[in-house]
Amino acid sequence: MTAQRARLSWTGTAATTAIRQAAARGLLLGAEHVLQASRQRVPIAEGTLERSGAASVAEQQLAAAVSYDTPYARRVHEDLTARHSPGRSAKYLEPVLPQTAGDVQAIIAAQIRRALR
Repeated sequence: MTAQRARLSWTGTAATTAIRQAAARGLLLGAEHVLQASRQRVPIAEGTLERSGAASVAEQQLAAAVSYDTPYARRVHEDLTARHSPGRSAKYLEPVLPQTAGDVQAIIAAQIRRALR
């Protein structure tokens, strides 16, 4: 039996960096997906609340956020007694999170797979 040699280059640090960057990209895309879904439910009077929505990512912590930035965003979200147009409702963000969780996981996974090619 003849001995065979193989050469292995370890690029663990580069792979880890690429995975973290891809995860952060996936988180942003996932947060934007959640934002778009929640915009379909945001109560509309003048559209200011809907336009104030934003998706953001803290890359170091690998955490994403979806927020609405008006002085009344929290009140509108929590006021279950208010009347809204058909298809629009209070709690415009909270129920969207579990509904889109599978999509967000798939988006993040796709970005990581793409980075590992």
